[in-house]
Amino acid sequence: MKHRFWVLIISILFLASTLGMAQDRDQPSARSQDRITREVRHELLMLPWFGVFDNIAFKVDGGTVTLLGQVVRPSLKSDAENAVKHIEGVEKVDNQIEVLPPSSMDDQLRLQLYRAIYGYPALEKYALGVQKPIRIIVKNGRATLEGVVDSEADKNLVGLRANGVPGLFSVTNNLRVESSK
Repeated sequence: MKHRFWVLIISILFLASTLGMAQDRDQPSARSQDRITREVRHELLMLPWFGVFDNIAFKVDGGTVTLLGQVVRPSLKSDAENAVKHIEGVEKVDNQIEVLPPSSMDDQLRLQLYRAIYGYPALEKYALGVQKPIRIIVKNGRATLEGVVDSEADKNLVGLRANGVPGLFSVTNNLRVESSK
């Protein structure tokens, strides 16, 4: 009788631990979320046609990655989705990236904004490196600045330089200040 009792107890404990492990597999851990976030960021930054006139952001929620932002080339939207969906742990990709409409006027404004911002001596430090920290998004004559700068003064200076470009209807300055430590 004691033997049956112990077998029953051990079976119940084994079953409970097996069910607990199955629930853990269904819920990604914080460590897994961080790993997926790092890998998604890396894959997106490595896209060959991802440039200063594109803005791609993302959210990770469990095994679902939501891609956000705006791109100039339609192929970049699909390239971003393909790069992310092969990451281990990613079960679904919700691609909400907007492809900006082709416009020669917007293309001219992008170049003028680039020169006004990255060609200005006080802001030249942001022109170094492959991935520029200030993203210039132009849609229908309206500019949006995304990315990071070192100080509030730099953020304001970028906004002033952008507002000085003729032909723009409006400038939205969404730059974030992140001081280097």
